[in-house]
Amino acid sequence: MAADDAKKPAAKVPTLKKQASVGNISEEIEDDLSTLPNMKLSQLHFLLRHQHSGASTLSAAEAAAAKQQVLELAQQSDMAPFYRLVCAEFNWPEDAALEAQMSAKNAQELAQLDERLADAEQNLGDIEVLEALLAKARMFSRVGDKDKALEAFKVAGEKPQSINQKILVALHVIRIGLFFSDLELVETYIKKATALIDEGGDWDRRNRLKVYEGCYLLMARDFKKASTLFQESVATFTATELMPYNTMVFYCVITCVLSMSRVDLKKKIVDSPEILAVINEIPCLTDFLNGLYDCNYKKFFTAMVDIQPYILRDKYLSTHSRFLYRELRVLAYGQFLEAYRSVTIASMATAFGVSVEFLDNELARFIAAGRLNAKIDKVAGVIETNRPDAKNAQYQDAIKKGDLLLNRIQKLGRVINV
Repeated sequence: MAADDAKKPAAKVPTLKKQASVGNISEEIEDDLSTLPNMKLSQLHFLLRHQHSGASTLSAAEAAAAKQQVLELAQQSDMAPFYRLVCAEFNWPEDAALEAQMSAKNAQELAQLDERLADAEQNLGDIEVLEALLAKARMFSRVGDKDKALEAFKVAGEKPQSINQKILVALHVIRIGLFFSDLELVETYIKKATALIDEGGDWDRRNRLKVYEGCYLLMARDFKKASTLFQESVATFTATELMPYNTMVFYCVITCVLSMSRVDLKKKIVDSPEILAVINEIPCLTDFLNGLYDCNYKKFFTAMVDIQPYILRDKYLSTHSRFLYRELRVLAYGQFLEAYRSVTIASMATAFGVSVEFLDNELARFIAAGRLNAKIDKVAGVIETNRPDAKNAQYQDAIKKGDLLLNRIQKLGRVINV
């Protein structure tokens, strides 16, 4: 691998040119700022981290293939800092020759960039200086040096920039945060990007930010807000630097099933032309969505099992897999029970394609936790629903508030009498 790489020329550094329009950076710099870092590499890194911890669903062959891809991608972009990071993290033997070769290329490229920056500061204008600083930042981002990339962006941020340039940088830093799963960094720059876009951003970057924030909300387990952002992005998705369109649709369907009412789910997801165009590209997702909406609970439960490997292997959803599956089961059980005042456990178990014993244990646990409004008659083998209607809930709330008011009046009366 090192020998092959020796034939490759050093990374080409774009030549600075005097900008004709003040406030605009070159298209080449802007394109790189819009696409780096490589999020495919981040997903592979996540899979290997799980494999290393013993929590992965990868086979030995899949893990070996993922490792090979990581090494190839690192070599293609001369990612010496990232190469050192993964070798140390996963106890891989480090190829000293390859590491030295990539480090030398990084040093050579950095020297060229420093020379360009010095020339811009002495002979050119503010735009050329900004472009040189951003070129350094993107170089550090490309090679996987998080700390130096953030520092370089901070220095560049001190120079005069247009609103769109500031948004471009903020989105890039969000991607760095997502790449390294730095939630605090992502949250900070989502707030900055939101403020900048409200100040004067274009529609494209506004739409991209929705997907960025949706990914952050997945990691933060705010699926309800994430569902809104993903659903709004279905018809306007352009954030291909983060994920393919069908992956965004996958996130949209999962979160909307959890968060939307049946009416909204039908209107915005089940019948969405954009979603229907790609949903069959994702195995089991059609059965997952339609199984729940059509009340075919056996199909829904089967699809939940089939879709589990995709959730466990996903960078943003894996951590929440147990929570997701618990909430999906509660949702399905609750939807089924809404149609009955009472139903036998056996018939419900048949509808879901599970054993009576499994369902009995599940329902008992969720009822005890207050997640389902029902009770189980073990002798008769019947589940009785006791969900409160809206008027009863209002009545109970009025009684509670009335008692509180009477208690306060009594306390006030005692004070006045004294």
